[in-house]
Amino acid sequence: MEDQQVESNMSLPSWPPQTTPEHTEHLTHQLLAYCLAHSLLLLPPGANPASAIHAPVSLFPTPFPRQLYAHALELGPAFNELYAKITLDVKWLDGVMEKVAGVDEFQGELWKLWREVRDDAVQPLHLLLSRSDYLLHTASAAPLSLRQVEYNTMSSSFGALSTQTHGLHAHLLRDPSYAALHPQLRPENLPENETLRGLVDGLAAGHAAYEESRNENEERERVVLFVVQDAERNVFDQRLLEYDLLRRHNIRTIRLTHTELSTRASLSPSRALILTHPTSPHTPPVEVSIVYFRSGYTPEDYPTPSLWRTRSLLERSSAIKCPTLALQLAGAKKVQQVLAAPGVVERFLGPGSKSEAVRSVFAGLWPLDDSPEGREAQALARDPAQAVKYVLKPQREGGGNNIYREAIPPFFEKLSKDQREAYILMELIEPPAPLANALVKGGEGVARTGEVVSELGVYGTALFGVEKGIVRNEVAGHLLRTKGRESDEGGVAVGFSVIDELLLVDV
Repeated sequence: MEDQQVESNMSLPSWPPQTTPEHTEHLTHQLLAYCLAHSLLLLPPGANPASAIHAPVSLFPTPFPRQLYAHALELGPAFNELYAKITLDVKWLDGVMEKVAGVDEFQGELWKLWREVRDDAVQPLHLLLSRSDYLLHTASAAPLSLRQVEYNTMSSSFGALSTQTHGLHAHLLRDPSYAALHPQLRPENLPENETLRGLVDGLAAGHAAYEESRNENEERERVVLFVVQDAERNVFDQRLLEYDLLRRHNIRTIRLTHTELSTRASLSPSRALILTHPTSPHTPPVEVSIVYFRSGYTPEDYPTPSLWRTRSLLERSSAIKCPTLALQLAGAKKVQQVLAAPGVVERFLGPGSKSEAVRSVFAGLWPLDDSPEGREAQALARDPAQAVKYVLKPQREGGGNNIYREAIPPFFEKLSKDQREAYILMELIEPPAPLANALVKGGEGVARTGEVVSELGVYGTALFGVEKGIVRNEVAGHLLRTKGRESDEGGVAVGFSVIDELLLVDV
């Protein structure tokens, strides 16, 4: 496994293809019809379940170097292995979280709960549905390469909608008037996108592992539990996973919020997680094989102590968690920063080409504590001339939490010493020369062209435990999110970017 680079003097093609306003409108109408017919949708603001809007998507796939896409896929199993081994190294993870707990209350509560329940756990397996996010990076006289933005161990969304977006662009390519707009617009330049299938197969593998471990005489139906947020707008991305689980694997799913679980979930004497039906008392209870969290990663998901107790109940059950508390904590930004220190990746993956390849995609990362590296980072954060090269990242998941460039010094000065230690300083990744595309915002139905930056996410699935080791480790697919260059955040659900597809090019 080697670091992949391409020469920076080779440019990506001029983009998007030139067309007339009338033709753009014609293609946009085709796009909208496809989205509405293929569940490429979000609920509108307010999450009214009786209506839907098309998801934010691109009119054209975005050019991306073929070699670097292949390299990102090659790195997938290595990153899954790295984070699986971090999750299983209790002493090391405790050492990292101890530093975080004093400055980030939410992470501290997660760590406290993990310490309370881990010796009482009865399920030895962890299920990971991951996404490793990358940007193209270039610097003066340096080759074009990949830089990792973050590695997500929880609620890695938009996989199903990514598959649908691939279908959208493949459909548009069947229109000769679309394909004729640029010689690169050819079906063979769209990479295969079976992310929906890959993620569902990961859930099904976890379900199968659970079935093997249970008493065959127990006749309760085993289901996959989706733990979701109230007023979830990204419901169709989740529903497509549910429907495919049922269609291809005959595994039924149940969707519940933390609040609903507090009244419907209980543990059997053998610690099976049992769910009752809310409106039909004559329907037999079901047993949960997999707890798949699509919520639980922000403080807002635990507004009352009772919901923390619900998370504890889930963690102590025999169901396989996706993720466990330990695996969720392994995805903290502080872990990402500590991994950048010399010798840490090698602790888990050993010396050699695998560790070198993982390190090759790291951006510069620094703590903001009293260590020599931390004091250096604090000086950079205070200096307006230097801060424009960096981003401040908290431990928190979800869009809208990062502080960028010139906004760093005034924000940093308002933080107390303890609050500063809740952040890491990360070198800004520098995308190549401006690329443009036509973006259609959710519910607008109008294509708007502007300069963009695209972020590649590579999904993976892994099933692992202390005794069995890593029993499954697969690449599950990809996602391309494209945002206006003026926008620093990239969360589709909060309106900053669109779901896109790769157009692989040789550069």
